[in-house]
Amino acid sequence: MEIDFFAAFVIGILGSGHCIAMCGGITTMLSSAVNKETNASNKLSIILSYNLGRIATYSLIGAIAGLTGSLAAKNIGFPVSILRMIAGVFLILLGLYIGRWFMLLNKVEQLGKGIWKYLSPLSKKFIPIEKPKQALALGAIWGWLPCGLVYSTLTWSLASGSLLSGAIIMFFFGLGTLPALMTLSFGAISIKSVLLNNNFRKIMALLLIIYGIVTLKFASDMMF
Repeated sequence: MEIDFFAAFVIGILGSGHCIAMCGGITTMLSSAVNKETNASNKLSIILSYNLGRIATYSLIGAIAGLTGSLAAKNIGFPVSILRMIAGVFLILLGLYIGRWFMLLNKVEQLGKGIWKYLSPLSKKFIPIEKPKQALALGAIWGWLPCGLVYSTLTWSLASGSLLSGAIIMFFFGLGTLPALMTLSFGAISIKSVLLNNNFRKIMALLLIIYGIVTLKFASDMMF
């Protein structure tokens, strides 16, 4: 299971370019929404708070997915190896999505838009951001943003076999996305240009596809 935690962290890092493309505008908006009179120290705590809120939401969703997978395995005898194969397939789809070779995950993202349209207006209640607790709540809402990268990683939580493991997997995934979004919050334009570089994006996509194939191989070995 420790390997799954590390893998989730790596998926977060490999998907950093997608994070920038998907959430970069929101990150910039949140940073600019900080009260102009806020000093540098408080700004750091605010930025950390809304990222913590985002990761907390990922962990909550991961816990729900982990519990669902556990109940499916225990109550109806659904094989964990099948859940692992699903996770492997979604990793491959994620790689194809990030590489922009096959965009099926766009359709998967549509599933989350029903919830998002109700949660998104709530964010206006916390702007302008003056305190970390406002940023924490705003980040918790942000975590529900429909995202193929998040949904693909959730299949790992589904296959983890427990509520706790599912939550920890998504926590480590969130940590993997943190460096890119934190640097963007502080205006590291050079990092952004690297992460959005076409060749870099394709290399990251290929690594995700390879990892998905390896996951499928391990899952098939569990079955036979």
